Parts: sequence; C-alpha cells; structure tokens
Amino acid sequence: MKIQALSHDDVFSTLLSTPNGISAEDALSRRAEYGLNEIKEVHGRPMIFRLAAQFTHFLALLLWFAAALCFLSEFLHPGEGMLRLGIAILAVIFINAIFTFIQEYRTEKAIEELRKMLPTKVAVIRGGGELEIDATEIVPGDLVLLREGDKVPADARVVASSRLTVNNAPLTGESDSRMLSAEPSDKELLDSTNLAFAGTLVVSGSGQAVVYATGMATEFGKIAQITGKVVEEVSPLHIEITRVSRIVAVIAVSCGAGFFLIGSLVGHGFWANFLFAIGIIIATVPEGLLPTVTLALAMGSKRMASRNALVKNLSAVAALGTVDLICTDKTGTLTRNVMTVKDFWGTDSPAMACTVARLCNNVTVTADGIKGDPTETALYNYAVEQGGASGERLGETPFDAERKRMATLHRIDGKLFALIKGAGETVLPLCTSQGKDGAVVSLDSTMTAALQAQLQTMASAGLRVITLAFRELAEQPTGDIPEEGLVFAGFMGLLDPPRPEVSQALKECHNAGIKVIMITGDAGPTAAAIARDIGMITGDPVIIEGHQCADMPDEQLRAELKKDNLIFARMSPQNKMHVVSLLIEDGHRVAVTGDGVNDAPALKKAHVGIAMGLVGTSVAREAADIVLLDDNFASIVHAIEEGRAVFENIRSFITYIFASNVAELIPYIGYILFEIPLPLTIMQILAVDLGTDMFPALALGSEKPAPDIMQKPPRPRSEHLLTGSVMLRSFLYLGMWEAVAGMSAYFYVLYSGGWSWSLTLPHTSALYLQATTACLAGIIATQIANVFACRSANVSIFTLGIFSNKLVLAGVASELILAAFIIYTPLGNSLFASAPIGADVLLFLIPFAILLLGFDEIRKYFVRRTIDQQISKAAV
Repeated sequence: MKIQALSHDDVFSTLLSTPNGISAEDALSRRAEYGLNEIKEVHGRPMIFRLAAQFTHFLALLLWFAAALCFLSEFLHPGEGMLRLGIAILAVIFINAIFTFIQEYRTEKAIEELRKMLPTKVAVIRGGGELEIDATEIVPGDLVLLREGDKVPADARVVASSRLTVNNAPLTGESDSRMLSAEPSDKELLDSTNLAFAGTLVVSGSGQAVVYATGMATEFGKIAQITGKVVEEVSPLHIEITRVSRIVAVIAVSCGAGFFLIGSLVGHGFWANFLFAIGIIIATVPEGLLPTVTLALAMGSKRMASRNALVKNLSAVAALGTVDLICTDKTGTLTRNVMTVKDFWGTDSPAMACTVARLCNNVTVTADGIKGDPTETALYNYAVEQGGASGERLGETPFDAERKRMATLHRIDGKLFALIKGAGETVLPLCTSQGKDGAVVSLDSTMTAALQAQLQTMASAGLRVITLAFRELAEQPTGDIPEEGLVFAGFMGLLDPPRPEVSQALKECHNAGIKVIMITGDAGPTAAAIARDIGMITGDPVIIEGHQCADMPDEQLRAELKKDNLIFARMSPQNKMHVVSLLIEDGHRVAVTGDGVNDAPALKKAHVGIAMGLVGTSVAREAADIVLLDDNFASIVHAIEEGRAVFENIRSFITYIFASNVAELIPYIGYILFEIPLPLTIMQILAVDLGTDMFPALALGSEKPAPDIMQKPPRPRSEHLLTGSVMLRSFLYLGMWEAVAGMSAYFYVLYSGGWSWSLTLPHTSALYLQATTACLAGIIATQIANVFACRSANVSIFTLGIFSNKLVLAGVASELILAAFIIYTPLGNSLFASAPIGADVLLFLIPFAILLLGFDEIRKYFVRRTIDQQISKAAV
C-alpha cells in the first residue's frame, strides 16, 4: 500500500479512521496491538561487558599472566620482591581499564536523543472532539492537528492543509522546507508532498493528518534500528596493539622457555630454572606499554580538541591517520546550511523583482530575527537589502504542489498589484510581457525562448530558480487573484553556499592521498554545482542517485566507486551505509562526515565517524567518534594530520620502551649463564618500566607532526606498528647499548669494591646493592639519551631542536628526580633494594649516553641518504 497515492476518502477507510477521528475504545485496542508511540532501544552491549573488555584484551591478558607468574614466584620463593611487582602490575591493569573506560564511555544515546526529538503533548481529534494527549499514546488512525511550531509525533498522511509547511532537515539532513497538501502523490515516500514524518518541524501553516505509523515503524524508528544493529569496525590501532602484544608474548615465552632449557643444561635445579624463566618473562613484558598508549591517545585527543575536533573514542585518534577515503555530506558540512540568493537575472531594473520577493512571502519578522521557510527567508533578506518596496497585503493564493506558485494581492504606493512567485515551468507560461528600460514590452516567441534558455542555464548551474512576476490591476478582484497576463520581473537563483575554507581543505586531502566522495540527500545537479565550485570534481560528474544505487548489483557499484568525480545524490540512510560497507570491504579506511539523523548508521559503520557539532543533530553526534566543534571541513584535515602524528609517536615510544626491556633482560642472562650475582632486581625493573620510563615515553607521544606528514599518502594497511626495522633498532642497537652501559657500571662497582668471580655476595651486602643500583643508573642514563634519539626515526635531533619539545625536557627532569629518589633517599633504597652510588659511577656512565645518541645520529644520516637516493631514482 502506497499511503501517499490514496485519495482523501481512501486514507480514512484504509486506516480505519474517520474525519471525526477514532473512538477512545479504538485507541485502547490499537495501543494494545501496536504498542506505545516511542523509539525502543535496540539492545546493545551491556555497560558491564564494555568495562570487562578493558580487562580482557590481549595486552591486558598478557599483564594478567605476568602478575600471576609474580604471585606464583612469590609463593615458591618468598622475599624476592615478586609480590610487590604482582600488585603493581594489577594496579596498572585496573587503573588503565578504568581510565580508558571513562575516556571512551559514551552511552549509546542515539536512541534516547531520537526519543527527545518527539513531542510530549499532541492535539488530536477523537470522537469528534479535540483532545491533548501524550505523544506516546498516539496510535495508527489517530487524526492529529498540526500547527506552526509543532513537532510531528508520528508518520502521518495529510488530509487537510492550510499552507502546512514542514522542515524535514532532522530526517533528511537537507534544509529544504516543503509545503504539504492533501492531494494524492505518485512520488517516493520521502519525496511525497502529502506525508509528515515523526520528529520533523512544522515551519508554518496548519493542517490535519491521519497517523499511519508509530514508534519503531516510523522512518525515525527504522533509522534507529539500523543504527542500533550496525557492527562497528575494529579500530586499526586495536589490531596493531594486539599484534604487538602477541609478538611480545611470543618473545617473552620463547626466552623464558629457552633459558629454562639452558639452565637445565648447565646444571641448575628445576625450581631455580623455573623462577629464572618467570623473571625472564617478566623482564621482557613491557608493563608500561598499556598505560603509555592510553595516555598518549588521551594527549592526542586533547591536542585535537584544541584544533576543534572533540574525540569521543580514543582509538579514533590513531584511526584517523590511516584514512584514505572520506565520505562527506553536503549540507552543513561542505556548505553553510543557509540558503542565499546567489544570482539575479532580469530584463529590467531589479526593483520590482525585489518587491515581489519581499511581499509575496510568508516569513515572520520577530525580535529574534526572520522566521520561516529557508527559501522564503533568503528571498526576503535579499529583497530588503536591495530595497524592495513594502505594501499592504489584501489577499493570498497559497503555494501548492500542483500549481507550484504563490500569489498575493498588495496595495503599493496607492496602486493595486498581483504578485506571483514560483517555479519557472508554471510562472513563465503566464507571462505575456516583460520590463525593459522602465517600460513594459510584449513577449514574442523569441523572447520567451530566451527566458526559457536563461532559466535552464541557471538551473543547470545547480541553482534553485524562483521566477518572479506581477500584474498591475485597475480594481480589486472579487474572486481569485488573477494570475494571467503577467509581467516577467526576473529570476532569482538560490544556493546553499560552500564554506570558504573547504576548497583548500580538499586540496590538502588530495596532496595527502585521500579521496573525497560526496554522499548527499540533495539533488544531483545541485550537488554537482557545489562539488565543481569547491574543486571536488574537475570533469564531468558521475552522479548516482539513491534509487540507482539500490538497484545496482554490488560488483557494478564497486566498479563505480573506483571512478573519479563521483557524487551520490538523493541517498537514503540504507543507501549510504551500503556504500560505506562496500568501501570498507574493498580495503579502504573510511571516514564519514554528517550532521543529520540520516547520517547516523553510516557514521557508526565507518572506521571514523565525524559529526558536525554546531548544526549537527544530537543523534549524529552520539553515533560519531569525533565531533567537529566548528563544523569546519578543514578541521578534518587537521585531525587527520594529528592522527598520523599519533601513530608515529606511538611507534617512537614503543621503540623507547622496548629498548629498556632488552637492558632488563641481559642481566638475567648473565646471571644464569655466568653465575654472577643478579645485576638487576625485580623491583628495579618495576622502577624503570612503571617509573622512570613513563614520563619520557608520554613526552614522545606529544611530538608535533612532521612538516611533510600531509604530503605523503596514507599508511598502507600492510605497514605495521612494530616493523622489522623498529625491532632491529630497539632490540639489537638501542637495547643492547643500554645493556652494555648497565652491565659495565655493574662490574665497575663490583671490581672497585674488591669483588672477584669466586666471591659470593649476599643480597643484603652494601657492595651488591650499590652494584645493582649502578646497573639501574646505567639503564636510566642511556634512556635519557634514547628519548632524544627516539623523537624521530630518521630526522636529526639537531634539526628537530633539542629544546623544541618541552614535554621531553620535563620527562627527562622527572626521570632524574625519580632516579635521585630511588638512589639517594632511605625510602627509595628500602622500596627498590638500592644504595647510594658515588659521583665516579655517574661520570663513568656519561660517555655511554653520548655515544648512544652519536651512533644513532650516524645511523639516521645513512637512512636519510638512502631515502634521498630512492627519491632521486624515482624522479628519473
């Protein structure tokens, strides 16, 4: 049944209603059948499960395993500090989980916001009398009364209209208001001129409508169901962190098992080897990685907020850096969402055309501004600016969908005029003359053809063309306002103008290898005109409308998606989400922008959903990962730049953290292979992983984007966070050099104290405590140099500027303060089994730090030279 195609009487008979409404008994029975008129929540993932997920992802499981090993080791061999380490690791898990949960906590409010968009009280006719009832009590068949300022309570078919005008923007995302009539329509549902949809606003006029759908059966309800059922894509960062965690787990378990076997071969007992294997595993696991990644993402989101991009989902920060395709809405995203008269064309002075535009108009002038239909508001504002005359209204023939024009009767300066505005195809045939040089001349066929050609030219430019005409009357008519024998006054072309900064933002997207596709609910020619104006398309547009998209096989649509100059017009929420799904299936990392309720499903489906914060609906904001606080498309480019930088920064501090893990592992290897006193205790490993390393690693997460970061294509899907080159640099160079520094300092103190290989040192002796402290100091000293080396993988620290990242300097200062606390205070000595060391030990370590930085500068030089040679070859 096409409700829009039914006649007035058939509407009542089909919906079992009458012009007097339904009875109270019918209302009760139908409420029992159809339920309340409300948007029901599609059951999503319970909040307790979301919190539990923060404790059960792979890196968290790895830390749970490490904590369990600590407690087992403490049980088997008490007094080694394993209990403290286990408790500390558990604290890391809980603090990180709660912090992440709070940061990413965003209840699925889209359904709640949809519910808020529906009115609470509604006027209906039941049993022949007018009643005011709760909107939730509306049932199919109810005859509702719609007046200016009302929100439509349910989907309804109009049966009576007095200039009833409804703005469907909350549903469609487009700002075009529509005058509704009671006449049957053969158009599609959302294009029909006799249907009012739940949640939309009555701009002006009044009318009556019979409800045909309530609650989840409304168009709003259908969007709610789509949004609630969308399966969100796993973020690229989550995939990468899981991969890193698995690599670390394999390395840790392999090292533990390998050295367990080595210990057995050299004659150590089973339990000694088992405890040693646990120590190896714990030393290899980067306990500080989880909180560092989380805090770095939080810092990235704070920087993005300063650039007007509010991050709701922390993983979206890094996901932005992988985006290679943006699907953007038009209205309110690329444009200002304000209708404006862009062009006027006439054969005479525009004065009379402006008078028609001003007076043949139903806007309301209030203290708060101009209220009314966006098109009429634009015409009125333009006419007033251009000096359109005022006059006394004596009558009106309202606009309707069949006539496509409006007529008013006005007295202007003592003269009587019929003023007409509307679509060119209905107004131009009524014109028999036109103004020229202050006079009125009759139209001939050539002149009429010229007017038709001008109308077509303006329409093909994507303008909404309003034709203006008038007729001077000798006396006031007794019947309808005469609409024949008109004088053509001019064409006014309206357009929602593009934002001025969008063109440059699109150029930056192009330079960064990011494709942009417009997906809009507006008409194709209008979308193409805007796209051409802002430089989104350069040739003939490939326009695919919603009905074509729905009928097109997936393989054909995939082929169309690879074309340039592509525009999707008249798209429904289902169409839009289908396009986004195909793009994701084809391997693209997709960001979707939007502001309307109709954008919500696609925003949720995309890798990154970006909603407009100022003009966007609450539904869109809740479905998105990022909200633009200034509604500026250019802010998306800034956010992508920050996203790319965040990924590089995470890679930098992973390099930094893993280097110290190698330095923590080597002492254990020396202990088992060469039977020397253990050079580094468990608590001292904890001091590095969750103490001295933390603040410098976080400072690396604040590194500014490289100047050329947006001149490069998006990172390939095959490029991982932890690559072979990163592991070689971290494990075999930086980590080994730190181990050399730590072990050298350890033996320097031992030999200076008179130790020999045959001598057994008690774990409580002053010499042993000083030696392990020296090993710890060696790792810290080289980590200070390492944080400067890790600021970039190939750019010299002297090019970056040693003092350019103030947070790195603060991180180093905190590292020195914490090291001083551990080494030179009684409390630090007690907690970390350390002892004060002399200045000679500190001086002994300085060359190691300098050499680490120096050797890495040499490595960077050769890396840069190799890159330059590759670029030169590619250019040739």
